[in-house]
Amino acid sequence: MFKPLSIFLGWRYVRGRHGNGFSAFISASSTIGIALGVTVLIVVLSAMNGFERELSEKLLSIVPHVELVSVNEPIKDWPKSIEKVEIESSVIAAAPVIKMTGMLQHGLKLKAVEVRGVDAKLEKQVSSIDDYIIAGEWQALMASELNENTIVIGSGVATKLSVELGDKIQLLLPPPGGSNDVKQVFSAPITRQVEVVGIFKFGGTVDETLAYIPLTLASEVMGYKENETQSIRLKVTDVFSAPKIARQVAYNFDHYVYINNWTRTQGHLFNDIQLVRMVMFIVLVLVIGVASFNIVSTLIMAVNEKQGDIAILKTMGASSSTIMLAFIAQGLVNGVVGSLLGAMCGVYLALNLTDIISTLEQLMGITFLSGDVYFINYLPSVLHASDVYITIITALIMSLLATLYPAWRATKIEPAQVLGQL
Repeated sequence: MFKPLSIFLGWRYVRGRHGNGFSAFISASSTIGIALGVTVLIVVLSAMNGFERELSEKLLSIVPHVELVSVNEPIKDWPKSIEKVEIESSVIAAAPVIKMTGMLQHGLKLKAVEVRGVDAKLEKQVSSIDDYIIAGEWQALMASELNENTIVIGSGVATKLSVELGDKIQLLLPPPGGSNDVKQVFSAPITRQVEVVGIFKFGGTVDETLAYIPLTLASEVMGYKENETQSIRLKVTDVFSAPKIARQVAYNFDHYVYINNWTRTQGHLFNDIQLVRMVMFIVLVLVIGVASFNIVSTLIMAVNEKQGDIAILKTMGASSSTIMLAFIAQGLVNGVVGSLLGAMCGVYLALNLTDIISTLEQLMGITFLSGDVYFINYLPSVLHASDVYITIITALIMSLLATLYPAWRATKIEPAQVLGQL
């Protein structure tokens, strides 16, 4: 079988290296170092991908992607406005919402909450809050002629107030308008007795700060007329393009509105994920670089040991490029083996990271991510093939760069000087 001379020599030098204990140890350490760096880098990038997926699919499933909030007067005829904004191809669905800050009271216990007045049917199209109901039903929030004073609260609020499904609690809301009027500022809050018809458990601080009431009840409190709303919430096709989509929709909207999107309230989480991804990528690439420096040591020792061979090859007519490529091939073996081993280990760990961490939590009796603090209680992982390719290519490039100087040094050996000493 035909083999290029440089590759043949490089492979023979690799096989002959096992006889030298110290040289073999340095070579093995460089291979293991590269493999560890590649493994950890793939696992970290997969974990960051997992957090990004959970942010977009879970947290942003109940956080408004885009909100068009009226500036002065309420948005009139919101059904017609919703039909208009849903014409946009980037908008999946829209729903009216009225947001207020209020207090919930049960006995002597009080809890401040953000109250959202929503249309229960349309809200399901822009939010997945219905999936997190643990007691009662979301549809019970729909106002009826018999009772429109209903409320759905988070599990944290229910625990704080010591209430259960079916309990009656007091809802205290500030009176609308007239903030410059002293009488309005110091007037008594609007009070409604509402029945708890649903309790949801999402995770994090959302459970302790959020409550839903029927849109009709919120309109009554705000003094709105029929089909008037404070803002319209949008669910968009690409959450990471929400700012651009919001501007495009608002430009064609026939009402003076503020433009809000999720990056204003939850954007810091996405920025943190990107920052950690970048920092960890740089750090672990440097780890791979340090491991690659062992290739330099291995090749320099190999060049010193093979000076006689190099001199004989030169006298037989071998070109400098052939000799240089022979040592490059010898050094690249470490990079290729380390990269492939690291890629296989990294892919396996990334695909099973969630189960591995769960097992460690059970064995050690600790919780790495608490659902009461974060919006998830497990370590997510999503493996992207592009991350694996980029990591392998980066490791191979750094291994190649590490071989250039020792290989160049091999071409500078003078045959006459070396053979005269033999």
